[in-house]
Amino acid sequence: MLIIRPVDFPDLPALEQLALLSRGGITTLPANREHLGQLIGQTQSSLRKKVSLPGGESYHFVLQDTDSGQILGISGIEACIGLDSPFYSYRIDEIVHASRELQIHNRIPSLHLCQDYNGTSRLCTRFLVPDADTPANAHLLSRARMLFMAEHPKRFARRTVVELQGMVDENGKSPFWESVGRHFFSMDLSKADYLTGINRKTFIAELMPHYPVYVPLLNEAARNAIGQPRPDIEPIMDLLEDEGFEYRGYLDIFDAGPTLEARTDNIRSIWQSQNRTLRIRQGTSAADTADSWLMLSNNDTGGYRALLTRGNPDAPHIDAAAAAQLQLRDGDSVRVLQLDADDLAL
Repeated sequence: MLIIRPVDFPDLPALEQLALLSRGGITTLPANREHLGQLIGQTQSSLRKKVSLPGGESYHFVLQDTDSGQILGISGIEACIGLDSPFYSYRIDEIVHASRELQIHNRIPSLHLCQDYNGTSRLCTRFLVPDADTPANAHLLSRARMLFMAEHPKRFARRTVVELQGMVDENGKSPFWESVGRHFFSMDLSKADYLTGINRKTFIAELMPHYPVYVPLLNEAARNAIGQPRPDIEPIMDLLEDEGFEYRGYLDIFDAGPTLEARTDNIRSIWQSQNRTLRIRQGTSAADTADSWLMLSNNDTGGYRALLTRGNPDAPHIDAAAAAQLQLRDGDSVRVLQLDADDLAL
């Protein structure tokens, strides 16, 4: 059985393996034991904290095979970004250049360094091991954290954003970084991502160009990369857009990948999920294959659990084994989200 739960200290060796498998592709999952230990510690302390307004809390969850004990993936939420250090983005805008004498009026697309997303919540650190990267697992790993947000709304901001990795060429290089970032940072993109991932971000303010970047001055590959996700990220972008996230012209400052945003209470998994009374099936009777696919989660914080199963969304019945994994008893409240079987490829 596959279960979502908060990350804990015994998971540290597994997180190190996930970081190695990600090959530096996840900024918030650097191959740095000290940082990964801090990630776990921040999750555990955030779960124990009483929260009335979102602050510097962060919550990370792992996808675990309960039969083998293997950790198959990780995803996270930062409650409020930009508090301890600025959260930088590029905003696509236009600068007007006009000559009345020559009757020329040009609108030049340009990139403006900004901190417009300071104070928002952020989805982050989503990674699945390649062998487990199925549509069903992707939905469970991504959406289970949104059920946590639905159950604990005071812990999160009114807006939520998520950054997607930008385009890379056949050699694994970012056209945008090679055209812009390398000239100012004098390092590879992987090193810049790593320094950001371990919270050494002062170099951004010190080295980043603070004047607009004129898009027509970039080479064609860099221009084409603006706002485009890496091809293997496109299914995740589709999932997020189905959740209600939108691209509104904000970019990652390193690789120009798109940043998506949504009002937190407009996220589909948040507003569609409901609390229902759980019933436990007796004996060995199986779920009806005609039943809907559901994502179920308990209402706990530190003991948060979520899984996929079949059932009736209005009257969920699950077997005793699934109830035990959710740490629920017959008659307890359970949060229910009905899913589309086509999305899950089941």
